[in-house]
Amino acid sequence: MTYHFTSVGAAPLDVVLADYHKLPKGSKQNVVLGRPHVPLLSYALVTGKDTLRLDQTKFHVDSSVTSNTRAITFDADVRNTHVVIGYSFSPEGYLAQVRGSVTGATQGAVLLITLHHGLPFVEADSLDDLHSLAYVAKPANEDAHSIAFAKLDSLEPKIERDSLSWVASKNKYFLLAVIATPPARPFSAAVFTRGPHEPKAVSSADALLLQPLSQSGAFGFELYTGPQEWRRLHQMGRNLEHVNPYGSFLRPVVQPFATIVMQVVLWIHDKLKINYGWVLIIFGISIRLLLWPLNQGAMRNSLKLQRIQPQLQEIQKKFKSNPEKLQAEMGKLYRDHGMSPFTPLAGCLPMLIPMPVLFALYFVFQNTIEFRGVSFLWMPDLSQKDPLFILPAVMGISMYVLSWISLRSAPPNPQAKTMAYVFPVMMVFFFWRLAAGLNLYYAVQNIATLPQQWLIARERAKLTPASG
Repeated sequence: MTYHFTSVGAAPLDVVLADYHKLPKGSKQNVVLGRPHVPLLSYALVTGKDTLRLDQTKFHVDSSVTSNTRAITFDADVRNTHVVIGYSFSPEGYLAQVRGSVTGATQGAVLLITLHHGLPFVEADSLDDLHSLAYVAKPANEDAHSIAFAKLDSLEPKIERDSLSWVASKNKYFLLAVIATPPARPFSAAVFTRGPHEPKAVSSADALLLQPLSQSGAFGFELYTGPQEWRRLHQMGRNLEHVNPYGSFLRPVVQPFATIVMQVVLWIHDKLKINYGWVLIIFGISIRLLLWPLNQGAMRNSLKLQRIQPQLQEIQKKFKSNPEKLQAEMGKLYRDHGMSPFTPLAGCLPMLIPMPVLFALYFVFQNTIEFRGVSFLWMPDLSQKDPLFILPAVMGISMYVLSWISLRSAPPNPQAKTMAYVFPVMMVFFFWRLAAGLNLYYAVQNIATLPQQWLIARERAKLTPASG
């Protein structure tokens, strides 16, 4: 990781990440966090009625290197104040400590930190990167929430007035986070504004952070400039691993599953030392095996319901004008066959349980840098779409085969037969541009379900419908 500075402004112009390269795969260009001719940050100082533009101030620069730390310090005299801004960098990570002081400032002075334009496009699919551009704010006592560039109003800025622990600028896989650290004060507010753009393609936006100076004139924060690696961010604490708030209104359900999915996938990869493609295959089969008993019970409940269907229809026809008698007779029929009125609901439960995992995987694949650039079989990148569209086709075909097996020996149902054709086509249409890894997981899930579906179909074929 290399920071580039000039003596004007005392803020980094950009950061070069030596461990990451631009996509498509094979590019020799390192990922650079920073847009051409635009600084990552700039500073200003509000003191009394004056606003001092530090980005236009010439600073004196002093640097030093020890065995473990590189430090660089900027100082300058600006309108009867003396400003010092220092950076210290550890070679092991992507975190820089920023500390500063202002001597001679009025009481209540505030440091203004501007994040300019947002991070650059460094992915093969620049449109996907564009859609990922966002600022993320973490109030001290609330969950982090995302402010997508596309959702910013062009006429009215979005203002966060809560005490903020950190504010981050992100693209699909990389992150610039400004983190308030004690004894410095939290950010008192943040203002987000759109930059020049086309109406439907917001490619730039600025964030202005306000940090009050302490009584002694000190300020400070940490600056994280690096990959959105889940483990690294989790180890840093401060909920930075939630810089991608998953699930919108379903977040309380999806986010915990996303965390579990990440932990399990990384654990399998570390323990077995295998490609992430095989990890997803193992993960998909494991999920299906874990759900096997629940699915088995649900399918057998469905067979029981199918067996008593003629009797249910007869009772419903006989007592349709007497709801109380109808409920009593249906309850008696369920009890006689070892079932309850909740048996139909239990049959749907196994279909609902995998959904949070599927949603979690969808969101995880959107921002998990561990999959970035990972090739598997014919696919050059698991985080991108399958270039040959083989996996979406396999996923759709396996879904149709599952439907075909489930309809064998079942009572005629025109609606179910229609859906057996329509639903796989709909899913292929929805999935064909999504990450190859997500298609791989879903296709494996379908294929792993085939034996169980076949066994249940054989049991159904042996049943003789009960007569009334």
